[in-house]
Amino acid sequence: MDCVIRKAELDDYEQVLKIMNQAQQLHVEWRPDIYKRNDSLLSREIFGKKVDDETFFVAEMSNIVVGIMELVYRHIETPAHVTRNVIFIDVMAVDEANRRKGVGHLLFEKVKELKEILHYDGIELQVNAKNKAAYEMYSKYGFTEKSISMELL
Repeated sequence: MDCVIRKAELDDYEQVLKIMNQAQQLHVEWRPDIYKRNDSLLSREIFGKKVDDETFFVAEMSNIVVGIMELVYRHIETPAHVTRNVIFIDVMAVDEANRRKGVGHLLFEKVKELKEILHYDGIELQVNAKNKAAYEMYSKYGFTEKSISMELL
């Protein structure tokens, strides 16, 4: 597979939005009581800020964006916690036609590389309880459960 992980560029906007909409549709199907269809999840202006902040990455094959990832760099320092720097994967999605081809693993490798370069303490993410495929992929990659979110409706 000839796939490159790189920082997002403004010209990636339409392809990024397409993948974000695919992921949103899954969330709507799983939890229509919480998520709604929205074709403008990310404005061009906000995407431009993320590009400028260098927190958004894309996986590209043959000049086509096939995966996306947004990172948040968190410094945790409270009286109750050990002081840590953590990279939080806020968004990760792969184009539906390119799933199960290793794109997600390449995105994880990029985060691991950044963790080492920046000397961060860990990588964290959240996964929708209905997203069994993503949960399995994260587990295979070495992620373990840190906490469980619960709700009462």
